[in-house]
Amino acid sequence: MPVTAPDWLTRHGCELRPAGKARANAWAVFLNNEPNYLLEPMPVAGKFGCKVTQTNNGRRLDSGGAFATEEEAMQGGLEDLRKALGW
Repeated sequence: MPVTAPDWLTRHGCELRPAGKARANAWAVFLNNEPNYLLEPMPVAGKFGCKVTQTNNGRRLDSGGAFATEEEAMQGGLEDLRKALGW
């Protein structure tokens, strides 16, 4: 699933990269070339949610929303991250 980094993320010097083979549909947010957050779409009651995790401590930042598609779930996860960061 292709995902484009939103402007607010790149303006803060972050990159959005695929998380790797072990998590094929997950994306990592990198800051200073270090993965800081992991976004992972997952099934939720016949729809999709996006788990947003801070990588250094496992803290969850997602709001638990449900979306029709994985792509919408990723956008929802990015929005949860933006709100959590205050950007």
